[in-house]
Amino acid sequence: QVQLAESGGGEVQPGGSLRLSCAVSGSTVDVYFISWFRQAPGGEREPVAQPSRFGHYTKYADSVKGRFRVSRDNTENMVYLQMERMEPSDTAVYYCNFRENDRDYWGQGTQVTVSA
Repeated sequence: QVQLAESGGGEVQPGGSLRLSCAVSGSTVDVYFISWFRQAPGGEREPVAQPSRFGHYTKYADSVKGRFRVSRDNTENMVYLQMERMEPSDTAVYYCNFRENDRDYWGQGTQVTVSA
């Protein structure tokens, strides 16, 4: 059974940094196919960083390109989202995601607030 658990959210000032973690479990899960999404208040869930088709690289949303970076540790089954130069528009609940056979698995989410 696939289980995802995000952690590391919190409040940060504009320009600050934060690192989110996603703990992954499940025999069929490959950390190279874990995505990050976020959902701002009143908004829809949107992709932040997604693996390429074969997991060779990560594609980033234009709004975070150059500021966010995903790293993956397949020995510890962890995926990280390093966020730099954060902006108020980054305020959202962040989720990690795994899709298998057209089924989406989600964690519980972690709140990130960027505020002065």
